[in-house]
Formats: sequence, C-alpha cells, structure tokens
Amino acid sequence: MKLFNVLLFSSLLLSGTELAAEENTRWQIAPDSSIVWQGNQGIPHQDHLEMSGKTVSVVLRYGIDSQGQFQINKSMVWPLLRTIPNNTHASLMRRYDWNTLDCITVNGQSLLSGEKVQEIKIKGNLSVKSQAQGRGGQWEIIREYFPSTEHPAFMESYKIVNHGKGNLTIEIPQNEFTAKTNPKQGVKGAYTITGKTYNTGCHTLSPGDTLSFGASLSAYAGTVPAQLLPVAEEKSKRDSLVRLWMSRQLILDTPDPVINQMFAFSKIRACESIYETQGGPMHGPGGESYYAAIWANDQAEYVNPYFPFVGYDYGNESARNAFRHFARFMNEAWKPIPSSIIAEGLDIWNGAGDRGDAAMIAYGAARYALALGDRKTAEELWPLITWCLEYCQRNLNEKGVVASDTDELENRFPSGDANLCTSSLYYDALLSASYLAEELQKGKKTAATYQKQAKELRQHIEEYFGATVEGFNTYAYYQGNDVLRSWICIPLTVGIYERAQATIDALFSPRLWTENGLLTQAGSKTFWDRSTLYALRGVYAAGETEKATDYLHRYSAVRLLGEHVPYAIEAWPEGEQRHLSAESGLYGRIITEGIFGIRPCGFKSFNLTPRLPQNWQKMSLRRIGAFQSTFDLEISRLPKNKLKVRVIQEGKVKEYTIKESETVRIRLT
Repeated sequence: MKLFNVLLFSSLLLSGTELAAEENTRWQIAPDSSIVWQGNQGIPHQDHLEMSGKTVSVVLRYGIDSQGQFQINKSMVWPLLRTIPNNTHASLMRRYDWNTLDCITVNGQSLLSGEKVQEIKIKGNLSVKSQAQGRGGQWEIIREYFPSTEHPAFMESYKIVNHGKGNLTIEIPQNEFTAKTNPKQGVKGAYTITGKTYNTGCHTLSPGDTLSFGASLSAYAGTVPAQLLPVAEEKSKRDSLVRLWMSRQLILDTPDPVINQMFAFSKIRACESIYETQGGPMHGPGGESYYAAIWANDQAEYVNPYFPFVGYDYGNESARNAFRHFARFMNEAWKPIPSSIIAEGLDIWNGAGDRGDAAMIAYGAARYALALGDRKTAEELWPLITWCLEYCQRNLNEKGVVASDTDELENRFPSGDANLCTSSLYYDALLSASYLAEELQKGKKTAATYQKQAKELRQHIEEYFGATVEGFNTYAYYQGNDVLRSWICIPLTVGIYERAQATIDALFSPRLWTENGLLTQAGSKTFWDRSTLYALRGVYAAGETEKATDYLHRYSAVRLLGEHVPYAIEAWPEGEQRHLSAESGLYGRIITEGIFGIRPCGFKSFNLTPRLPQNWQKMSLRRIGAFQSTFDLEISRLPKNKLKVRVIQEGKVKEYTIKESETVRIRLT
C-alpha cells in the first residue's frame, strides 16, 4: 500500500449539520460521530478495515471503482475453528467475493445497473449508500456490514428504496452455498462454511417504500447447521456495543474534534477484538494472523493496563485471563515465560527467545492491578509480578541493565544483548510494585526494596544507554548503536527525563519523523505505529505539550481521515498496515496517561499531571472506570499559568488549583 500523502492539518470546528473536516482529506467527521467518504471524490480508491466479534473476525477490502461502483472482498477468520498444525496462525480463514446483490434483479435487470456510490460511512460498521437506475425506475441501495457479537457469522444488512414513480419488481433468489473443509486439516475435523440470503422471493416495491433483506457468512464445526440469525437483531446488538464503547464509557471532550473522534474510534478496535476461546476470553491482535492467543507485549504491556479506564467488563476479564495464562509458566528454574500463549491456551510460542517478556508482563500486570483497584485481583497477580521482577533482577548484566535475546520486534532490527525498552519497562514495574506492596501490606521492606532497585536501575540506564547519537544527546538503543531509533522514547513514558529535550528533538527530527509517524530506525522506510504512540505519550509526560498536541493531531488526521482509516495500524511495509487492536489501546493511553497524566499509585489513588494545550481553555474525560469507581475529570485554564482540576464522583465534586506541569495526588472515595 502506498504511503499517505502529506496532509494539511488545520481543524475546522463546525456545528449543526455541517461536517468537521481536515483539509485535503478523503474522509470527514459527520454529526452522528461516523466518518464519511463522499463517493464521487478521489476514485478509484481501495482500503481495508477489520471488525471482530467473540467468535469471528473479518477484514473487508472495499472501495469504489473508476465507474463509481462499490467493490468488496471479505476475508473471513474463525478463530475457534482451529486448523492443523494448530499454531499461531491456525484459525480457519477464507476470502470470498460472494455478493448476494449480484443475482438480484429489478424489473428484470441487474439491481446494480448503473450504480453510483454516494457515500461510505464507518462507525463500528461499514455502511454504503448508492444510487442506481434502469428499466422503469430508480432506486437507492443501502448496504451495512458488521460481525455478529456472539455467533461465528458475518452479517450483511441491505435495503432497497424506490425513488421512482412506478412499482419495482424485485427478485431475490436463494443465493446460498455450503462448503465442507478437508477433515484432515481441522483440529475438530471438517468445518462447514455457509453463505445465506434472507427474505428471498419476489417482491413488489411501491414508490417511496423500502425493502429490507440480508445475508450472512458463517462457519461451524462438524455437521452443526448454520443458524438463521435475525439480521436486525444482530445489527441492534452490534450497534449497542459500539455505542457503549464510543459514548457511554471513557468519554473525551476537547476542542479538537479529530482527536476526540480518533479516541472514540480507538475504543471500538481495542475492545472488540476479544475471542471467547476454550482457554477463556483472549484479546487478540487480529490482522488475519493473530487470534485466540495472547502476547507479552500486545496484551500484557499495551492494552491490559488500559481496560480499567474504559470500564469494559469483558475487557477486564480478558486481561485477568491473560495474566493467569502467563502465570502458568512461572518456574523455579527461572526459565523465561513464553512470549506468546497460542491455540486457545493449549500451546506456546517463544521462537525469538527472551524478548524481555518478563519486564513486559510485570509492567502491564502491576499497572493493571493498581488501575483496576480490586484487592482480590491484585493478590492473585502479586506472585506473577514478583516472579517477573525477580527474573529481571537475575538477568541484570555486569552494568546493571536487563539482558535479553531480543526485543518485541523479534530481530527485525538489531537490539543487542540488552536494550533500552526492556530496562525501562522493568524500572516502571518496580515503581508500580512498590505501590502495590504498600496497598497489599506486603511490608515496608518489600516496598523499599523495589524503590531502591528502581533508583539504582535508573542510574544504570543513564550510564549504559546514555549517548550522543547522530548529534543528539539521547540514548543508544543498545550498546554500539549509532543510528537513531524510535524506541528512545521509552524512558519518557516511565518518568525518566534526564535526556528528555534532546530525545524529543531527535524524535521529531527529519531523521525519524514522517507523515506516518516515527521510522523504526533512521534511514529506513519501516514504521511501526506502536513506537509513535509510545512517543506521543512520552512527549506529553515530559511536558512538551504544544509539540505533542501538534503531532498528535497530525497523526490522528492521517489515521482517521486519510487514505487508510480509521484506526492505528501495526506497521509498513510489513503486514499491509493491518489494524492490529492493541495499538488502538496505546492510542487511548496517550489521552489517559499523556494528556491527562494519570499515573496509578494505589487502589483508590493516582498522581495527576494534566497537560492542557495553550489554545485549549478546557478538556474533560468522563465516566472513567478505573480504581473501582466511575468518575469525571475536568481541567480548565485559570489566569497566571494555573489550572483548575475538578474530580466528580457520585455527584460530589473536589476541586484543586495547581500550577501548570504540577502533579497532584487524587484520592477517590
């Protein structure tokens, strides 16, 4: 896929029925919080989008051709129908061009005769409106595509609206198919894949009336018959979940509509990609590769610490389940915990050796336990956290930083014998563990030990990794590294600011920053969104609010309204810029931990360091679900470089007046 064109980034704040748009962007933000592409603009154009339910996922490759007609290909994934060998990528997958509209006639000719797409909309679902005309009439076609929330089915909802003056005779044939897979290739033998069309037959449609019908693609084990799922009911369930994620939990309100919208959409992708496996709910990255499995980075490190803030029960359940799976592999021989637990929890993958996985797990589990605020869960996770911390301590090299075989990029780029990312995550995990030790009453000595180890490690990080690289007084990602790397941002995200200014200058220099965010390594063409998302969070944490907001807006405009929308992506050129789900969790954490500066330090307490941009008078984050509470945060500007902080919990308001860049400890009831 081509790189995106450079965009002009200036927000238009519009009201009423107008659209909020970025100049020179393909997509616009609509009043109903969808994004819209007007079909007569910039064609032909193709894109792809992933959507998921508990037992199905689909990557839609869709677009408009040069004649204005809609095109779609459905890449189906059934994570619970395992194939042989039952490895990381062993979900049943099929790509289909099957389109139930191809066989439908209106007054004896094709329904799609002369079709011109008017608009495509995305809001959790993909919706398409088009106009067509032919023998004796003209009509509107409305398509909507979405996954079933519970069933292994991809649903298609269709409407035909008669805009002509005469009746339309519409024939919908029984356009169905059944395919049986090779029983030798399935863990459960043969699988049955079915395509079904609903409300078939001959229909007469009067002027102004609407005909509704639907279709589905589903798969089942053995001879279990495909269910006839009510399309309207399935759509209602999906719409309800999308509303829950977008507008009923963790609601961001700032003067920037692009950031607001990108944040709302990021919750959809972060929350939808959880599969109900035999090993419990497993959050999976997706991307036609990674399902019914968990990773120490994507799940433990990236998205699990975010779920308490979203207040999504099923997300929190998947996080607890992930940590329980990792805890199965603690051992007295101090062998590394696997990087990934795959095949619904039945197998593991550790093909890259120790990637610093113990640091990732300790970091994520400790932050998750604090933010969740549930003592029982924290007690359950404590042995895993302490085991991982001890593993890291035992793997300190002679210079006092953590040694590992590689990092989360798994030898795609060099990482030496010890890398900056692993030691930084371990440092943050030690701080979180000291807070947890106090909350769980594990003894003052335990908390003090972790604080001491963190202090020593911070000094060793400075001594071992601190270096001048390409003229910037920043960090060498590993010893001997003399080329700028995007992961120099990691210390900023964990409160290490000794080299903050030079690191920020390096990150935003032409050597690393592009219109698609950070290059993984200066001089390469490869970018991974995860490092950009970490960097933006870290730049906020370091207090460079104006620069961070400028670049966050730019990044958000590209991902939300540009040529490949509407979520954070994995990488390029690898993976064709897949919409892996945990990256959307990292986007959300830019807001919670970066802009609002929330750092959990107790079951009912957190440090707050808000970063209100100079041209914003106020911002709010409402219905925050963390710390076993539901509360709002409101930040507004006061004279003389001061901020007012309002914490609203169960109708009660606490107010604080602080200086800009000041940290205040918030204690909830």
